[in-house]
Amino acid sequence: MAFIRATGKHRRADRPARTTRKVAGIATLAAGGVVASVASPALAATDVAPAHDTGLQQAVVLGDELAGHVAAQADAQRAAAESAAAQAKAEALAKKQADEAKRRAEAVHKAKVRAARDAERKRLNTFVAPVADSYISTGYKASSSLWSSGSHTGIDFHAASGTSVHAVGSGTVVEAGWGGSYGNNIVIKMNDGTYTQYGHLSSFAVSVGQHVTPGQQIALSGATGNVTGPHLHFEARTGPDYGSDIDPISYLRAHGVNV
Repeated sequence: MAFIRATGKHRRADRPARTTRKVAGIATLAAGGVVASVASPALAATDVAPAHDTGLQQAVVLGDELAGHVAAQADAQRAAAESAAAQAKAEALAKKQADEAKRRAEAVHKAKVRAARDAERKRLNTFVAPVADSYISTGYKASSSLWSSGSHTGIDFHAASGTSVHAVGSGTVVEAGWGGSYGNNIVIKMNDGTYTQYGHLSSFAVSVGQHVTPGQQIALSGATGNVTGPHLHFEARTGPDYGSDIDPISYLRAHGVNV
């Protein structure tokens, strides 16, 4: 007898077929080594497909490298800046020290120049005796028939022939030659406007127009002219000629010479 499948909502006869298919599918999965429920995906598998490469990891690596590079560059720039600052500081210090040393050297040089100038000025304004280590053998205004005026117009310094005769101060030679009774003589116009005379010389060491300084050798003593023996006749005058004499001892002492 034939059965006819009912129509409508009573379709129970289909379910076994679907159930059978599900069971078959499970069996197939079991044969492949995967156990999974029908309603959910497999919970475990021996081979897992690699995750899709999104580039995130590579970006992180590149970011780290870039950050390291920037940090290294910043460190290098900072080190360079510190080195430049240190060098600039050292150069500034060296320049300051060099300037200070130069300033001190210039100050020392100026002090030396000033001291030398002062010493030279003092030397030029200093007076000395016309003959060193000597003494006055005949005084000023001594009376004697040996002098035409009847008195001595200067002073005589004891000096053997050939003794060095010195300018008593700074001045200019206005006469160097024969002076009659004075024998060979030299007359010097001093810087202060006075005159000095040196007589009875044996030889000259200067000439007319020559500038002389204190203590400079101008001649050698002798016994030329109207004399009784070798000596140096010294006069101080207000003018270059005979008759303008002044006290030579007072003149020398006024200029600091101990006679």
